[in-house]
Amino acid sequence: MNLADLSRPRVLTWHVHGSYLYYLAHTPALFILPVKDGRPEGYGGRGGNFAWPENVVEVPASEIPDTDFDLVLFQSKRNYLRDQFNILTPGQRRLPRIFLEHDPGLESPTNTRHFVDDPNTLLVHVTAFNDLMWDSGRTPTRVIEHGVTVPDRIRYTGEVDRGISVVNNLTRRGRRLGPDIFDRVSRELPIDLAGMGSEELGGLGDLPHRELLLREAEYRFFFNPIRYTSLGLAVLEAMMLGMPVVGLATTEMSTAVENGVSGYVDTRIDVLVDRMRALLNDPDEAARLGEGARTRALDRFNIDRFAEDWLATFEEVASRGSRPGLQPPTAAVEQHAEPVR
Repeated sequence: MNLADLSRPRVLTWHVHGSYLYYLAHTPALFILPVKDGRPEGYGGRGGNFAWPENVVEVPASEIPDTDFDLVLFQSKRNYLRDQFNILTPGQRRLPRIFLEHDPGLESPTNTRHFVDDPNTLLVHVTAFNDLMWDSGRTPTRVIEHGVTVPDRIRYTGEVDRGISVVNNLTRRGRRLGPDIFDRVSRELPIDLAGMGSEELGGLGDLPHRELLLREAEYRFFFNPIRYTSLGLAVLEAMMLGMPVVGLATTEMSTAVENGVSGYVDTRIDVLVDRMRALLNDPDEAARLGEGARTRALDRFNIDRFAEDWLATFEEVASRGSRPGLQPPTAAVEQHAEPVR
């Protein structure tokens, strides 16, 4: 891939959320990923269980100062407060920039002030719920809802009389991700777990993406135990496969799944258990809800809309050009960063 290709936006970003980056790469832009020896956090490049397209390229972090790109896409607090000062030149830090916020505010659902405080940075939220709840201050915001796609030959069969959940590191990420809910439900119903670290609970492990989708499509329903996070890509992939989805009526889940149409959401665990038990006993009803889920996913979370939204955003932001007078966003952090020439 020619890094000098001027026909598409050239975006410098970090590998923070592998699944999201995989779908983001469906946008006709060039994504430049800095990498370091040992592949530490944020510098994993084209790693993970994904079939990366050619528009995702790796560049050694030491060569980033000599690399041309049009804008910077931050995806984590560390990217914004540390990494940019460690690998970007002062001129590169004045390029147009976007901060992609993957999560809702965690300190408080309503009173968490976002650390990006810059009217010249576009803050992109992945759900309308997140945009509503974050205090984004003077930073302009935009919502770009998720987009996913699954291989044409992989579709829901529901032949396995079990449910499945897909959550990474469920036992290590606290009550917010619902390990207690998964434990309670799995004591009453046959439910398997997939994702990184799931072996600790007797799960399927971190399967390659295509293999995960193949296995997942055989289960009767998808169960999401998460209390409070952004709308999970695994939920949307299940819907796109044609699976009925059951989960908590919290955050954006309450708008993504329609009761009796594409699955069921509720805040009462006993009600959800009853719904899932009914699906185990009625595969025809599960298939009907799965069709509703796929229809919903194609309408709201299709990959073409997602790619178009991101391309338009990249082109709009990149058109602003560099800003010579712009001050570093967090000078106090810069004092502790490794210098770049």
